[in-house]
Amino acid sequence: MLNISGIQEGFVLDHIKAGMSLDIYHDLHLDKLDCTVAIIKNARSQKMGKKDIIKVECSVDALDLDILGFIDHNITVNVIKNDRIVEKKKLELPKTIRNVIRCTNPRCITSIEQELEQVFVLTNPAKEVYRCKYCETRYKGKKFN
Repeated sequence: MLNISGIQEGFVLDHIKAGMSLDIYHDLHLDKLDCTVAIIKNARSQKMGKKDIIKVECSVDALDLDILGFIDHNITVNVIKNDRIVEKKKLELPKTIRNVIRCTNPRCITSIEQELEQVFVLTNPAKEVYRCKYCETRYKGKKFN
């Protein structure tokens, strides 16, 4: 049996789709944090069959919940203090995301003006569709730059 010790203060990302933890690790820039990170892949789950888990021993303030909600709003964020879960944060699709995805329209102003923020607005929550604020180009999917 694998044993990963508890954490004093930090957060646990639970209910990650199996195989997605390394992508989330990179997308959230957890490699740039100066703290302990444990990635558990393909853990058994009654609800999901298999799941991934990420345990991070640093303040939850280091986590961008909008990016995580954009990646997968079904992930549970457990906030840990003194080895106990003190709060569970439920993620939602963010209404607006900035500088997470890039507009693919070559005529969009963000393609020309490099210093302009890439802003996408959630236009269809049911289908998880975002549109560029400037040119209305549609974005649907989970991979981003």
